[in-house]
Amino acid sequence: MKICLRIALLAGLLAILSACGKQDSPAPASPPASHAAPVFEVLATSDLKDAQALEKMALQATGVNLRFRYGGTMESTEAVLTGRAHAAAAWFANAKYLLSDSQGQSRVKLQEKIMLSPIAVGVSESAARALGWDRPEVAAKVTWKTITEAAGAGKLFYALSNPATSNQGFMALMGVVAAAAGKAEALAPEDVNRQAIATFLKGYKLSGDNSSYLSEKFIEGQGPRLNAFINYESWLLSLNASGKLREKLLLVYPREGVATADYPLMLLDEARREDYLKLVDWLKGKEAQTWLAQQTLRRPVNSEVAASLAGRFTSSGLLVELPFSPNRQLADGLISAYLNEFRKPVASTFVLDVSGSMGREKRLERLIEAIHYVAGDDASLTGRIARLNEREKVWLLPFSTRPGKPELFEIPAGKRAGKGLAANPESAAKLKVMAAVRAYADTLRADGGTALYDSVLVALQMMAEQKKLHPDYQYSVIGFTDGENSHGRGFQAFQEDYARLSEDARAIPVFMILFGDAQESELKALVKVTGGLVFDARHTPLYSVFKDIRAYQ
Repeated sequence: MKICLRIALLAGLLAILSACGKQDSPAPASPPASHAAPVFEVLATSDLKDAQALEKMALQATGVNLRFRYGGTMESTEAVLTGRAHAAAAWFANAKYLLSDSQGQSRVKLQEKIMLSPIAVGVSESAARALGWDRPEVAAKVTWKTITEAAGAGKLFYALSNPATSNQGFMALMGVVAAAAGKAEALAPEDVNRQAIATFLKGYKLSGDNSSYLSEKFIEGQGPRLNAFINYESWLLSLNASGKLREKLLLVYPREGVATADYPLMLLDEARREDYLKLVDWLKGKEAQTWLAQQTLRRPVNSEVAASLAGRFTSSGLLVELPFSPNRQLADGLISAYLNEFRKPVASTFVLDVSGSMGREKRLERLIEAIHYVAGDDASLTGRIARLNEREKVWLLPFSTRPGKPELFEIPAGKRAGKGLAANPESAAKLKVMAAVRAYADTLRADGGTALYDSVLVALQMMAEQKKLHPDYQYSVIGFTDGENSHGRGFQAFQEDYARLSEDARAIPVFMILFGDAQESELKALVKVTGGLVFDARHTPLYSVFKDIRAYQ
């Protein structure tokens, strides 16, 4: 059944922004508690980092020693499903995917909604004017179909978290599916309109696994070719309030329905029920709810607080809540189809350090294991999402004293369903290529020095040439090293040569993996020049970091 929620449109946004920095929360009712209290660890998704101040506030107010441990949506979901969360509770944007599985239902002992934030489409003001969406009476009629048509017509170019690994990305895709099917409830795989998905994804220009990275890149690239951001309302409001955008975003809420994150706090450890109930009682109370509304721009679930903030969260209309289909076959099928059919295919070069130092501490063995996992050896939920996909091209470029010879592996396209979504097993051709990738990894040997900058530059030049020949791919370079650069050009020479590359080459992001004795400052300087991120594998399993990077490709 459709659930209608009152939701703020443009009139309420300015009031929210003007309240961002205020500190008018009431003082805690309880005296300071002892820091010797046992830790109540909560596995939280990364979008909740803006709520970390609750740790000290909760200890002061309740005596519960709250501690957050952050992770991605799918890896955190998998941790709960498999019983490896190692936490007293979990706190996600929503738990719909988790609780669509009977195993997930058995892991969650209790759950309580803490706050709300609907998914919205933030459109640059100039683009909104061009589309006519700056007029409230027009914006109120915008649907997912309208948005899909604008993307297909080359008028809307958006940033969106990876639909395969993030809640907001997945639910945006579900909105398109529901709109095209003409129904939001009881959706089944055969209801999926494949053309609607393909049309919507024509406007998908910026992908990533977390909102912080996407926001940084959106701020850098906002313009005619990147004019929209699909995310939670709270995140878009924060961007508007930051003063960093070239032009503010006008928030549009698709008329036929959006998904609202209700941030359930879920008890996993029955032995911590008493502390959980204390936390829930406090989090839903006036102090915490007011703080969350003012500081994170998420909507309160406490009716008293919501009433007191009515002027900030008023609405000129009703927003329909988009139901989440409990059909797990549909959800998994949509993720698989997105990765293997609908998304822009990936072309990437893995620049792999096989210098002599890789022979120590089983470093080379760990690298080989990570490649094996990406090439099909990991059957877990996150492993299935992170493995090589159909239509993908990957080059493995080993290097030591000098760049080695890049080896190309190309995953063929699979069988396509004529209508809806069909569960297709991986083809023999795909399995053969992945086996070849694993076999190649097994031949790697550690020897020589480290020519990092030479090798990254070779990879970028090669990807730029490929981009000229095959512009419909999404290109990236992934660099891996366990030590300092010791051979070939240094960083300054790399910068100079990088500046002389074509614009196409400089648009290719470089993601670096920090491992072993590699210098963090060196790699951060490199990605600052090239775009991308540094992933730290010094204290995290290397295969896990490889899986994380896949969400950014």
